[in-house]
Amino acid sequence: MRLVPIFTGLSDAAIQAVAGLVKERHIEKDGFIFMAGSAADTLIIVASGQAKVVQETASGREQLIRVLNSGDFDGQAGLFTAGTRETTAQALTDTDVCVIERADFQQLLVEAPAVARNMLNVLGQRVVQLENQSAQTLTASVAERLANYLIETSAELSSRAFKLPLAKKDLAAYLGTSPESISRKLTAFSKAGLINQSGRNHIELVDVDGLMLVKN
Repeated sequence: MRLVPIFTGLSDAAIQAVAGLVKERHIEKDGFIFMAGSAADTLIIVASGQAKVVQETASGREQLIRVLNSGDFDGQAGLFTAGTRETTAQALTDTDVCVIERADFQQLLVEAPAVARNMLNVLGQRVVQLENQSAQTLTASVAERLANYLIETSAELSSRAFKLPLAKKDLAAYLGTSPESISRKLTAFSKAGLINQSGRNHIELVDVDGLMLVKN
């Protein structure tokens, strides 16, 4: 629990209290953690694995909102007001999640106010990330956005070799481009000696410094 950002700095007693409130669930790859239209009355914390959060647009297309990694959470809006979820979360890998009910979480805020402060800090960081992503979409080339994504994913997974967590259509939507452009840029990176590609969507970063310099 201490590895989850919103529980950082809690006392041993508070951590034990949190552990007593949590319900654990295992979601197999491609399984749904929650669905749009379901009751928004729980906080979902990813203990291990990865999941994508998507929302259906007015035209019926699936728009990627964010990727959840170990320690990330979703569902905070439903902790304070009753309603239904507007997004769907689907496991990208076999994923373990911790679930905290609304009433339990509200009581936790009373007993451990640091949780509220930590949550605000994490949500603030999320806003900054969204602003940076929007700015990149407007000003950075597809190659630069993809290079930054590969570097950030490598750092998140603590490995230079990894399988792309997103399907190319999802990655393309996330970066504001097309799947064909993603494929072309990955091939170009490979030919330039910046990455190695093997198998289906397996990537190894060979020259991180070179990726950081990519512009076009």
